[in-house]
Amino acid sequence: MGNRFTLDTDYALIARVFGCVACSIAPVSAQTFPAKSVRFVVPFATGGASDIMARAFGQKLGELWGQTVIIDNRAGGSGLIGTELVARAAPDGYTLLVVEPTFAIMPSLFPKAPVDVQKDFAPIIQLGQAPQVLVVHPSVPVKSVKELIALAKSKPGQLNFASPGTGTTGHLGLEMFKMMAHVDMVHIPYKGAGPAVADLLGGQIGVAVVSVSSAQTNINAGRLRALGVTSAKRFSGTPDIPTIAEAALPGFDTLQWWGLVAPRTTSADVVNKIAADVARLNAATEMKERLLTLGAEPVTSSPERFAVFVHDEIDKWGKLVRASGARAD
Repeated sequence: MGNRFTLDTDYALIARVFGCVACSIAPVSAQTFPAKSVRFVVPFATGGASDIMARAFGQKLGELWGQTVIIDNRAGGSGLIGTELVARAAPDGYTLLVVEPTFAIMPSLFPKAPVDVQKDFAPIIQLGQAPQVLVVHPSVPVKSVKELIALAKSKPGQLNFASPGTGTTGHLGLEMFKMMAHVDMVHIPYKGAGPAVADLLGGQIGVAVVSVSSAQTNINAGRLRALGVTSAKRFSGTPDIPTIAEAALPGFDTLQWWGLVAPRTTSADVVNKIAADVARLNAATEMKERLLTLGAEPVTSSPERFAVFVHDEIDKWGKLVRASGARAD
């Protein structure tokens, strides 16, 4: 999966998808923004990929702006708690939400959620993207994707898998795995990747799909065993790990991604200012190298492109939720 957009995208489509992004009731000038600290709300616990990405960009944007970027972790509700907080925040650009695929999964998995991701937010920009990796605790007696499938088939309903929360790619990625491999495993949701990986390392959970950044050190140390990456192509940062598609399940392809959104009526000038500054960082060699160490890569994006991308993601994950029968626990 990659970015899908056209350079001449009709902005009217974007407005219909996400509400009137350009409409502003907030008298905030891009020329003076930011004049104080900016808050990045991360709707998951510390230690996970979204938290790590938020801190990487928060540090560099803080240096660029000459203002502190505060990382505010609001875990719970599979991302809903932090998401609703930002939806209700002042539309002045000073409270932003760090989003990942869970943001696009909410409409299908939580149809009665107190927020509407297509109406309550102004998309700013995509920060980056990365494959995830299917890992097992060393006590699980498998060394390949095919062996995991065989083990799961021999013990239907007996293997547990962890995720950072219901509706995350760690959850639905393994729902896709279950559906394509025709196996039955039990989902155990956590409040973020950090707690999920902690129990995985402790052996309380046997299987998970997590970000490369969350697992790389433990893979290298032998505390976790990597079976395959989730992307269609091998990741340059982990070239020795095969893809799940090539190892056993042709067509398997999911990516983790991150972006920034603001409350819906945030000034278009401020949205564009933030987007331009992030794009400036992503074009720099320093950030590209930094993202690679986090198991990710930068993405060329803009408010319009990101809006179309998220719209496509909503459609993609909605189809998977319906096909797999996944539901909120």
